[in-house]
Amino acid sequence: MSRPYADSPQQLTGMPPGIPYIIGNEAAERFSFYGMRTILTVFMVNYLWLMGDAAGTRMGDTEATRRFHDFVTLVYLTPLFGALLADFLFGKYRIIMWLSVVYCLGHAALAVMGMAGEATFWLGAGLWLISIGSGGIKPCVSAHVGDQFGRSNRHLLPRIFNWFYWSINLGAFASTLLTPWLLEWHGPHWAFGVPGILMALATLVFWLGRWKFVHIPARGWHVLREMFSLEGLKAVGKLCAIYAFVAVFWALFDQSGSSWVLQAENMDLRWLGIEWLPSQIQALNPILILTFIPLFSYVVYPFIDRFYPLTALRKIAIGLFIMVISFVLVAVAQTKIDAGETPSISWQIVAYVALTAAEVMVSIVSLEFSYTQAPKSMKSLIMSLWLFAVALGNQVTARINDFIQVGNPVAAISATETSGNEIAHGGHDGQAGTDDDLVVVFDEAGKRADLRFNGREDLDALLANVEAAVVSAEYRAPSGPEGIALLAGATDPWGNPYHYRTLNRNLFRVWSYGPDKTPYTEWDQGALLSISRPAVEDNSAIARFFAKLRPARSWLDRRREELGLPTEADTAATGPTISREYFVGGLVKLEGAAYFWFFSGLMLAAAVLFLIVAKLYRPREYFHDEEEEAEATEEAAGR
Repeated sequence: MSRPYADSPQQLTGMPPGIPYIIGNEAAERFSFYGMRTILTVFMVNYLWLMGDAAGTRMGDTEATRRFHDFVTLVYLTPLFGALLADFLFGKYRIIMWLSVVYCLGHAALAVMGMAGEATFWLGAGLWLISIGSGGIKPCVSAHVGDQFGRSNRHLLPRIFNWFYWSINLGAFASTLLTPWLLEWHGPHWAFGVPGILMALATLVFWLGRWKFVHIPARGWHVLREMFSLEGLKAVGKLCAIYAFVAVFWALFDQSGSSWVLQAENMDLRWLGIEWLPSQIQALNPILILTFIPLFSYVVYPFIDRFYPLTALRKIAIGLFIMVISFVLVAVAQTKIDAGETPSISWQIVAYVALTAAEVMVSIVSLEFSYTQAPKSMKSLIMSLWLFAVALGNQVTARINDFIQVGNPVAAISATETSGNEIAHGGHDGQAGTDDDLVVVFDEAGKRADLRFNGREDLDALLANVEAAVVSAEYRAPSGPEGIALLAGATDPWGNPYHYRTLNRNLFRVWSYGPDKTPYTEWDQGALLSISRPAVEDNSAIARFFAKLRPARSWLDRRREELGLPTEADTAATGPTISREYFVGGLVKLEGAAYFWFFSGLMLAAAVLFLIVAKLYRPREYFHDEEEEAEATEEAAGR
């Protein structure tokens, strides 16, 4: 007969013996999660279309951002089910162990993308499994930390939650540096496979600590009784008022893994003498967390507390306002990109300092605050509601990106719909043979080769003038006023003027409103022009050192060669080139700097409203052993 697990906190004044195993597990698990999360957006935009036997269609930035935040939403939505299973039926330890296996299977699915079957199938399966595994254990792990403490050592709880968060960011820092490097030089299989190995290690570490942990048993129906009791509903309702504002914080914060990465691709990435990869800039967040946690705990908070007594809610309020600053900085940087400039990555570096300071004051504080405000049998449930705020914030971002994406009327047309190489679409009026018809042209391999629409000849003449101006300016994209001047007086067949927009130094757009004469609908038509430049070789000592650790050519370049696409060597041999991509619909209603200014305003409004809620909130703390003593006293009085 096996010995029983401890089911209540020991009366210790120091650290509980199970804490090192939890922190070690969390560091490895966070390496695996943040490793795949760090590269997910870049992978979907730049790699996924090359994972099949033939090149597919590249995913747009807005769609990739939406899919990224839909995935993060699911990761932080499943904790509700993990918490209920843990508190109601199986206990936290079993749920953590079982779902860790599911988690490992998800990483394995991502690692085999492109080896068999459709890559999009394995991507979807892997993300679903990781969402179930990672999300399901999240509330259980954080609540499991708190379960190790009783009244005699609860004074250590804030410090341990800080170190718990520190371990998360140590794993995230290492993976954020390594995983983009693996993707760049060794490809998706290694980049997604290594995090999977670390997840398996995290599961092993947690299993090794099973006899050291306090295993708070599942409470069965008592969970539901307490949840729907007046006290339980009151605790949930009060915290949900806080979580509504925390959700807005996460709607901005998690864009450091999506829109910020895509912005970094258009910035000067040289910093500290090193040419960084766009995804690697995210490593600033965890390394700053490692610094800021002790700095805030031992210096910043005590200093502010001398002049302005800091409660948990006051810390959160300050953090929300600091978050506004971070997005204002990236909005200013994007304004420069929109003007065709290449701003320094220093803009994002300073923004990361503000973002991380906000995270310390919002995320860490609200996590600890949530645990103390949760009744005894609702600890995991409250943790899942805290994580649900993360899901809600990411869903806000996903739906905004979905809303601003204009539809493409010919996106679903494929070569399999006809035996020929051309497919006609009825256009805006839906009738064939009218002046708004569209024609999609395919090559012999079934790949889209061209898109024809009324007015293409006049548009091509305009584009030739624009391209000539680019060449004469040594391949500098025209500024907004210059582009407008080049198009002056030109109209499409329906009398709409042509418009010009610089998206970045290498990308600009010429388009009109099309047959419906309405801006930003699926009938806008025009062309996206792209400048391809030879890569600038970095001959610094640091670059030469790292070159010894990697292949001579990137995985993307090798893959392009396999698929018969232009490589970096081809671009270097021909010099800068300009390519066109014709489109109908598919534009974005809120793009460039306007996108970041919108979210800055949203965060500012939330921060102001939070001041009112924080003023009205009345906190109450709950701990396991205190409630047990109260129950024992009540039972003794009733005898």
